[in-house]
Amino acid sequence: PPSSSLPLVGSLAPPFSAPAALTLSGPFPTVSLSDYLGSSILVLFFYPLDFTFVCPTEVTAFADALPEFEREGAKIVGCSVDSQYCHRA
Repeated sequence: PPSSSLPLVGSLAPPFSAPAALTLSGPFPTVSLSDYLGSSILVLFFYPLDFTFVCPTEVTAFADALPEFEREGAKIVGCSVDSQYCHRA
């Protein structure tokens, strides 16, 4: 089979850390994969850009389903190539 250095669906996520827009104002905390290891289930999803027509329904679907994920002990982290400033726009 072909080998790849990129993680595949269902594989472990590589270590990461990045500034996050967790609130509508205030500082941007750094979020790391290590923040979630061993303490909860992590649903890590990726989308291309904040202001495109590609994925807004999927992003809002995760937001709408957040209470269900929380009941199951899962955390949701979304990731795109946009900056933390764009996420707050």
